[in-house]
Amino acid sequence: MRQWARRGTRPRQPADQRYKSAYLFGAICPARGIAAGLALPFADTEAMQLHLDEISRHVARRAHAVLLLDRAGWHTTAKLKVPKNITLIFLPPRAPELNPVENVWQYLRQNWLSNRVFEGYDAIIDAACGAWRELIERPNTITSIGMREWAHVGQSN
Repeated sequence: MRQWARRGTRPRQPADQRYKSAYLFGAICPARGIAAGLALPFADTEAMQLHLDEISRHVARRAHAVLLLDRAGWHTTAKLKVPKNITLIFLPPRAPELNPVENVWQYLRQNWLSNRVFEGYDAIIDAACGAWRELIERPNTITSIGMREWAHVGQSN
């Protein structure tokens, strides 16, 4: 989303002093142009387990998913039961540019979620889910956002 302002000034943005939050857990498969996601009230081990189970349901039969993760506590805990069709790979600290899903969050903010004031938690969930649905309707966008040449060395399509 673009916003215009006079040169030398900053554009006005809506500001909200309330503090309600939702967490969007998401994963993409650039090769297939698909995504799996959940909007949840907390980011913790239980939420991460729900997310892993959701991703597992989207992995093609007889396929295996490799999930790139930062080192958030709920990603690294031994309490997670990682499905057999998923392998977790932890990225180095302070290297979000290596994780393609960071570009997904940027895309969602730029196109549907930024510069808005929400009436409450339900409106936040509706907006997050609406943005996610918009994304999954665009498989070519998922591929474009998530594809990294270095991740496909030695693979054929």
